[in-house]
Amino acid sequence: MKLLHSLFWFLATLVMFVTAGPVALALDYPAHTVRIVVGFGPGTSPDIVARLLGDKLFQAWGKPVVIENTVGANGNLAGERVARAESDGQTLLLAANPVIVINPSLYEKMPFDPVRDLVPISQVCAYANILIVNNDVPAKNVQELVAVARARPGTLTYGSSGFGSTQHLAGELLKSMAKVDILHVPYRSAFGQEIVAGRLSMAFVPPTSALLPLARDGKVRALAVTSLERYAGAPDLPTMAESGFPAFEVTVWFGLMAPARTPPAIIEKLHRETVSILAMPEMRKRFDDLGIKPIGNSPAEFAAVIDGEIPKWAKLIKEAGIKLHD
Repeated sequence: MKLLHSLFWFLATLVMFVTAGPVALALDYPAHTVRIVVGFGPGTSPDIVARLLGDKLFQAWGKPVVIENTVGANGNLAGERVARAESDGQTLLLAANPVIVINPSLYEKMPFDPVRDLVPISQVCAYANILIVNNDVPAKNVQELVAVARARPGTLTYGSSGFGSTQHLAGELLKSMAKVDILHVPYRSAFGQEIVAGRLSMAFVPPTSALLPLARDGKVRALAVTSLERYAGAPDLPTMAESGFPAFEVTVWFGLMAPARTPPAIIEKLHRETVSILAMPEMRKRFDDLGIKPIGNSPAEFAAVIDGEIPKWAKLIKEAGIKLHD
């Protein structure tokens, strides 16, 4: 009887230890400075979003949150940095979607596997690009633009911030869906004035671009937005889906991720904190001012987004014959 009694208390203590462990782990987190790694430079959209999030996490935790810009290889260096970090939640990635769902098909050799080596916490926010054309292009809507492209194959040009960017792939998606020939022109810096001056026919640009105010002034022409919903900052602008391409959706999203094998209790705490921050009125207003839509979904929902987008971009990249070697 005494043996059974001792065994009962041993098992009860073991259960308490196992169930209390994750709770204690979450309560102790973060133990020290948290780093949010960003694959793009200071002042870029992901950097701004990371700093807004980091400031609020610091206020919530009372522990320093440092933004670390690790630039290179279209975000791959930042992804690798976090993938190889300790799985303690102290090093996180503010991932832009090209790093997670585009680069695996774009690069011949990836330094890490985004699905295997990283775990989703939450999508933070997203924004759509806007299709802008210069005034010399005789098109007032997307269907007229397609007609011009078909009548003048290979003469229209579209700009982007580089190979594999969402701007580049938005152009490739239009080419694929409309069966038109438009020349891609990648840039290392801003190219808005190239459109204004008429040296570049068109581009898919973010809502923060200086081209959108110029479109309102009639100096360039905005034709459509690449999300499935209209953009609140330009509600009269139709979507690409409304313009005759129902499956056309190209959004830029940023999501918080951690190294694989990070304890679930820490992932859950990070998720709750992120969702709480994104619900703050001041954060929503700040995002609205930037033309960005806050998200704050669950880790499972975020994983489903990733799983759905990887094959979509893999198919387009293969059809377009795009490949990067570095």
